[in-house]
Amino acid sequence: MSVKAIKHARELLLKEYRGVLSTHSKSMPGFPFGSVVPYCLDAQGNPLILISRIAQHTHNLQRDPKCSLLVGEREAKDVQAVGRLTVLAEAQKITDPMAVEAAAERYYRYFPESSSYHSAHDFDFWVLTPVRHRYIGGFGAIHWLDDVTLANPFAGKAEASMIEHMNSDHAKAIAHYVELAGLPQTAPAQMVGIDGEGMHLRIGQGVYWLPFAASCNTPTQVREALVFLAHADRWPTNTAAEA
Repeated sequence: MSVKAIKHARELLLKEYRGVLSTHSKSMPGFPFGSVVPYCLDAQGNPLILISRIAQHTHNLQRDPKCSLLVGEREAKDVQAVGRLTVLAEAQKITDPMAVEAAAERYYRYFPESSSYHSAHDFDFWVLTPVRHRYIGGFGAIHWLDDVTLANPFAGKAEASMIEHMNSDHAKAIAHYVELAGLPQTAPAQMVGIDGEGMHLRIGQGVYWLPFAASCNTPTQVREALVFLAHADRWPTNTAAEA
């Protein structure tokens, strides 16, 4: 199993924030049913989605939880020459109140508009637990992968505290990250997520993942990485991309 392919597959999941959810059709047995869904990764690194109880894909999942999520580099001019990932998964609705609260806190940061229709229109959080991954990194780079997901070491209070601190006290540093990475400056950026490998910024309706130069395992390492970037005159890698 290629360690490099696993890293690239996980980075693709982090860089993107929507994909095609394919379920087994209840109305048309034997046919796959595809629909576009936004997602972010939960504390365990699994795709987290918020879907309506009346949606067709929800009815399909209630009957058969086996599904897949296709994620690709949407802006690519040649879709067959760039990375794409199919996550084969088992979907499960989150019902535990504490787990729902944790999912909502994370998901709302990425998609703040969802907080209104979640409570008003009978939406539920579902987590997609991967069974296997199919990653294609371009022509000839085809892999079946089993260990792509990586738990977020900061998920919960630590992440929320770091994000609140950065947004409240270091808006200039965040603006500098945006400029360094060449991201759109159409609206003020807000930090919405931190994981061991990078950070997510939200600019308008877009979500962008920016990788750290090296993996971080402690809040102190994250602070050092953010301070380093705040004083950098260029981004240390070329992998910054729109989520």
